[in-house]
Order: sequence, then C-alpha cells, then structure tokens
Amino acid sequence: MKVTAALFVALVVALFVDVPLAQAAGCATSSEVYQDPPSWAQKLVDPSRIWLLTKGTGQTVAIVGAGVDGSNPQFGHDQVLSSDDLVARPGGVADCDGRGTFAAGIIGAQPNDQTTFVGLAPGAHLLPVRYTAGSGDTNPGDPGRLATAITQAVHAGAGTILVDIPTTVDSPALDGAVAAALAAGSVIVSPAAGTQQGIVSYPTALPGVLGVGAADRNGVAVQTEAGDYIDVAAPGADLVSTSAGGFGHSWPIKDPSAAAAYVAATVALLRSHQPTATPAQIVNRLTLTASRASGGGRDPRLGWGLVDAYTAVTSQLPLTASGPGTSPTTAAAPALVPAAAPAQPPINSLVGGLALGGVALAALAGLITVTIRRGRERGWKVSP
Repeated sequence: MKVTAALFVALVVALFVDVPLAQAAGCATSSEVYQDPPSWAQKLVDPSRIWLLTKGTGQTVAIVGAGVDGSNPQFGHDQVLSSDDLVARPGGVADCDGRGTFAAGIIGAQPNDQTTFVGLAPGAHLLPVRYTAGSGDTNPGDPGRLATAITQAVHAGAGTILVDIPTTVDSPALDGAVAAALAAGSVIVSPAAGTQQGIVSYPTALPGVLGVGAADRNGVAVQTEAGDYIDVAAPGADLVSTSAGGFGHSWPIKDPSAAAAYVAATVALLRSHQPTATPAQIVNRLTLTASRASGGGRDPRLGWGLVDAYTAVTSQLPLTASGPGTSPTTAAAPALVPAAAPAQPPINSLVGGLALGGVALAALAGLITVTIRRGRERGWKVSP
C-alpha cells in the first residue's frame, strides 16, 4: 500500500495521542461497527442489572462541548434534542471533534443487534450544547462561553450537565453559572482532563461540581491532573462508543474526559430512581458507594474510587449531605445495605420448605425412637 506523507503524519499522530485516525486527518468519522464481546468498561458497569429499576427515563443530560452527531442510528428517535450553538459548526458538521458523540453513546446509545455496545442510560434524552469547535479551537477554552453554555443547559431543563470539554481558565462568570445551576437543581459532572503537570480543569475544580478522574482496566489513573476536587473515577482507557459521521464506533479510545460520561449516565439513572435528591445528595451517594482501592482513602487522581452505578442506585443509603459537594471520610461513611436479592419462585420456596420440614420430622422421629429404647432398657413404664 502506498502511504502518502499526509497519511503517514496522520498515522503517527493517531498512534501517539490516542485519537481516532479520522480525527487526526480531519473530522472524526467511522463506518466500523464494534462486534467484539462487551468491553471491560461495559462489563464493569453491567447496565442490564440496573435496567430492572431504571433506564434514566425522564432525564435530560446536557453534553457541553463540541456538539453531538444525532444521526447515528444507535440514538433513538428524538432522543438527541436540538439546541442553539454558541460557535459556528466547522464545515457544517454536527460533531467534527467526535468526542461529543462518543460521550453521548456512553450515556444513551440504544441496544442494537449489530453490536454489543450499548449506553448506560438509554432512556435519557441528550442535549448537545456546543461552546467550542473542539480540538481545533484555541486552547484554553473560553470560560465565559462555557458559562453561557451551562446556563443554556439549565434553561433547557437539563437535570444533569456533562462538561465534556472543560476549560483550563476560571472566571467569575463561570463561577456564577455553576452556582446558579446547582441552586436550580442540576448536577454538574466535569472531568479532570489534564494530562500535563499543573493543569487544573474548570468547572471540575469548583465547589459542588462532581469532579471525575479516569482509570484504566488495572485501576491506574489515566490523567495527570490531581486534586482534592476529584470525587470519583470511571473508565477512561480502551473504551468503545458511537462515532460521528454515520453508524459506526470508535475503539479503543483513551480519553480522560470520556470517564465523566459514565458518571453523568449514573447520575441520570440515580435521578430517575431518586427524583427528589439534591445535587449535593447525589454527589454524596456516588462517593459513598464508589469502589475504593485498598486502604479505603481518597486518591488525589481517582477520588474515592471507581463509580459503582449498581450500588449507587440500589443501596439503601440515606440521601444526606451537609453541603454541595460534601464527600465522606472513611470513618464517617455509613454501612451500605445492598438491595435485597430477588425472591425465589414459589415452587422453589415450596420445595425448600418441604425439604426442611422432612428433615425436621425425621430428626424428631429419630429422637423419639432413641428415647423409648433407652427408657425400656431402664425399666421405664408408660402410664396409661
């Protein structure tokens, strides 16, 4: 095969920065369909267990970033809502960057016979809010424009706001937009996306925001960014999800920002199951139920551990918190009471009861027999 200079450069870039080849060469696109067994991340989350209780129905998750390609067939009819863009679409493409569609798939992709990949909360609506053109935009991101995007998501009724592409610059406008969103009852999920020392992501580091770290299949942090504002972690390497530009998938993707999509989906599931929970209570529940590493302490890059969607939704845990973003100490964390196991079918209960009854009767008969024999040996007489 003849390899041009441009293609060679694209191959090298894709190899070393862990992005799809199509994204390195231009806009992200893929026609490949993932047909391998479910990925490690999907096995870890195991959404089918949670769907017995909730699929996120009635929830709207805003994806604030570079847009979402809602034409991918794994999104349901009218599942991806329309919204106003704050920046022009490059070339008129719905999601040139590709990350928004990838995140949207992790959250809400519908089951499809052609692939084993499926989203965690397929009952949720997805609201793309574009505030940046993506990887080609000037870095750092514009915090003022991000603030406007968050406000727009709140006004559109998003109960969960995923900041898919955070900025590295804070501003009073961003602080105010985050505070107002929390007061309005929205949960803001934002990744610690920094892969260089000293990088701080915003609004990830702001009070009340659910800060998310990323881990690989071995539990090792993917991102370099660290801080006490990271609450929980989620899969961020060797990932599979929907691709922009048609019915396709991208894999294996390594992206710290993608971890936040798993957490946003979990928030949608939890909010659907616990509709009266406040943002602070949601954060508290997710941190208390996270799968902690050995030692049980807080890790500066992974927070309180990997998010456990099933336990977060099903555990009988009081939804309490002393303030926005309250995180527990291991000593103060209440004991978790897992959900009750499904009741056995009546026939099994009946058989079990008969078996136990038979054992009891046999033991009683044996005891009577032994007692009578010993009594006769000792000359006991039974009174008439």
